[in-house]
Amino acid sequence: MLVLGVETSCDETGVALYHSERGLLADALYSQIPLHADYGGVVPELASRDHIRKTLPLIAQIMRQAGIGPGDVEGLAYTSGPGLVGALLVGASIARSMAWALQVPAIGVHHMEGHLLAPLLDPSAPEFPFIALLVSGGHTLLVRADGVGNYEVLGESLDDAAGEAFDKTAKMLGLGYPGGPEVAALAQSGDPERFDFPRPMTDRPGLDFSFSGLKTYTLNTVKRLEQSGQLDDQARADVARAFEEAVVDTLVIKCRRAVRDSGLDSLVMAGGVAANRRLRERLATALEPLACRVCYPPPELCTDNGAMIAFAGCLRLLAGQHDGLTINARPRWPMNELEGV
Repeated sequence: MLVLGVETSCDETGVALYHSERGLLADALYSQIPLHADYGGVVPELASRDHIRKTLPLIAQIMRQAGIGPGDVEGLAYTSGPGLVGALLVGASIARSMAWALQVPAIGVHHMEGHLLAPLLDPSAPEFPFIALLVSGGHTLLVRADGVGNYEVLGESLDDAAGEAFDKTAKMLGLGYPGGPEVAALAQSGDPERFDFPRPMTDRPGLDFSFSGLKTYTLNTVKRLEQSGQLDDQARADVARAFEEAVVDTLVIKCRRAVRDSGLDSLVMAGGVAANRRLRERLATALEPLACRVCYPPPELCTDNGAMIAFAGCLRLLAGQHDGLTINARPRWPMNELEGV
């Protein structure tokens, strides 16, 4: 089955063609970072308008790359949620309309399920069951995955997501958007011994996360340095290093706890923060004594992309699932509401 996937949940327009037997045939991604950079974050209305401008040209581009025509497409998959409702409606409307015109099935895909399944695009991907750490700008989740759609949310952020905390810390330090890569780059020259930031909720049982307090602690540290005239380039690097270490330690401690409690031997990490080099290094080291394998999607599939939506949609379409003619957008959509395959 040849599936066209469309991802428009936030600030990246992603489209891809995935074939159930031949794999990923073509994909394209347009990032809106330059559009939102001046605002220090995503402006929903601007995001929606840009998706309208970019989605159809990108679809035409990947069809040319793959050497196929619209009539060759056998199914449509689009991000139905969670995300920005206006942005979601753009992709859902285009994909649902194309499916109706081509008389092929269409299905709305859960954005975080797309991230969770993205590492399975690799030929050496782990088999179910496994633990998944999903870390992005809007979500931080620990999930036990026993099959497609068969998920148990073990822990989630009670306030800010890890990626959101990175973005806000970058803004405090006068860095650009998105904040994750900026903070990580600055942290490389930071002194790990100068500051010791808290590791939220690691001293209590459970697998939930909280990054709001860490964000406030970082802000207070920056203000104190600023008021004392000590906020120079080195101090900013030291704060970035302390913040990154705190986030990484928190995620690693919770992952190790989830793997130990579940007894599973594979952990998948996906989402934009999964590209963080320090997190990858620490996670591999921490899980080695537990004989747990850590798997990631390729760097280009860590951020939002159409390939993960096409792949997830293809799995569900092959199982006989599809949506009706209604155009659905679900800005909030708990993973435990997903139907199994």
